[in-house]
Amino acid sequence: MYKEYFGLEEMPFSIAPDPRYLYMSEQHREALAHLVFGFNSDGGFVLLTGEVGTGKTTICRCLLDQIPENVSIAFIINPKLTVEELLATICDEFGIQYQKDSKSIKYYVDIINRYLLEAHAKGHKTIVIIDEAQNLSSDVLEQLRLLTNLETNKVKLLQIILLGQPELRDKLSRPELRQLSQRIIARYHLGPLSAKDVSLYVVHRLTIAGVKRQLFTSAAISKLYRSSRGVPRLINVLCDRALLGAFALGKNQVTASILIKASREVFGFSASQVYFRKVSAWTMTASVVIIVGIVFAAGYYNKKSSFEKTTSVVPQHQETKTGPGKENHASLQPAADSGKVEHMNADLLQWTDSLPVNESRGLAFQSLFREWGLEYDPSKHGDACEFAKANGLQCYDQRGNLRILTVLNHPAVLRLVNNKGQEFYVSIAEIQKDNVTVKTGTHSVKVSLKDIESFWLGAYSMFWKAPQHYQGEVKPGDRNILIPWLDKQLASVQNRTYQTRNNTLYDDELVESIKKYQVASGLLPDGIIGPQTLMRLYHEEKDHPPFLIKRAQAIRN
Repeated sequence: MYKEYFGLEEMPFSIAPDPRYLYMSEQHREALAHLVFGFNSDGGFVLLTGEVGTGKTTICRCLLDQIPENVSIAFIINPKLTVEELLATICDEFGIQYQKDSKSIKYYVDIINRYLLEAHAKGHKTIVIIDEAQNLSSDVLEQLRLLTNLETNKVKLLQIILLGQPELRDKLSRPELRQLSQRIIARYHLGPLSAKDVSLYVVHRLTIAGVKRQLFTSAAISKLYRSSRGVPRLINVLCDRALLGAFALGKNQVTASILIKASREVFGFSASQVYFRKVSAWTMTASVVIIVGIVFAAGYYNKKSSFEKTTSVVPQHQETKTGPGKENHASLQPAADSGKVEHMNADLLQWTDSLPVNESRGLAFQSLFREWGLEYDPSKHGDACEFAKANGLQCYDQRGNLRILTVLNHPAVLRLVNNKGQEFYVSIAEIQKDNVTVKTGTHSVKVSLKDIESFWLGAYSMFWKAPQHYQGEVKPGDRNILIPWLDKQLASVQNRTYQTRNNTLYDDELVESIKKYQVASGLLPDGIIGPQTLMRLYHEEKDHPPFLIKRAQAIRN
């Protein structure tokens, strides 16, 4: 109804799992990488879990869009089946002929095994995908495990992908299903979107639908995040209703008030009411706990006082007390000496330099350039990326997590927020075991990897050395001058004989080699040769500086 009004080519917020509309947040990239890794492995189970509406099915359909033609898929969407019904459904999906009145499990397993052997002989791969797998009974899950026993002398004949809600993880942790759990070769849990990702998600879907202007105000996006809690399916429902509301009112944008009204229509009450109900329930529970605690404390105090009076215990010495929050602060403050590294508690990781916080970005990049043997002065050299390009380096700005930083293995600049809500930039030069050296301004401190994640917003920047003639991503089927160099590098890494080639075609054989390398390196095996793949390839050269994790203790994923 509102499509023509807003100039949309199609409805942008349909809840159908259309892979074209999949917004690839860092979480979704990781989830897809796990599915692809499992898909490229031989046999076993792959597990993808997440709350209702987080995008599990859409990610799986995105995987299906990428699979080659020699793969047979059985997609089961109604898993509330008996063992016999499940086996019959698998036969239906693969087109296996069977006796409709058969009740024998052995009969079904035998004909499925015959089909799998024939498919394997033809070079075909066979996969069973089960959606809403939390509804599978223990008996059915055990039968699925037994199906993965079907094998030749070298490979498993069947792979099973399970998609389900968080209850599936709990079910698979039961003792009677431990054998199945041990056969899971890749697993990932998909959570809701962050506040920033919600905004990007809305823009992404509107762009795919043909509108590049922002149809939602910033205030509306904030309300959308709170109302949807970052769940994509709820975002779609709310945005659809809000656009309809804006159309009915003759508005060109969805405002916060329109979004609030849409939320009431969808949920039957406002998100704020839900919040206050939760707060009220929590307050009542907390009040009871506090009252009970006071009663017990009073009784304990009276008993303790009575005991102390009768025994006349006198302390042998007294400790000097400091004011609240002052204990040991002097010893924990970072030193001004830039060559000295101090160990800090995570809650003290904040901007303590005497310089203005708005200079933190320039200082962070100054430290990063020094790792590359370059002296950078923000006041003289201007933009860091322009200075990098002038010195033969490429800029790489992205969002991610500590896992991808260790995979890429390059020093980086991170954007942090401290416990005061203050944003600033730091550089990380080295990871040693569970600690990371962080440079804030002119200070260097060490914090644990786990602690820094609570301060990190996910944004990072790093520099990398691109091969000569690099002009951007190389995709399967492209012709590119880099292909001979890439083939030679991979041959060295994969210990195979390099056959001199003048062909610049990124052909299927090299694509498969790249995918294998990406999997071994902990990258998304998409076959695209971009910055991440090239960063890892440069790491294979012994004289390549600088490393985030020194070669002696490098993490190989």
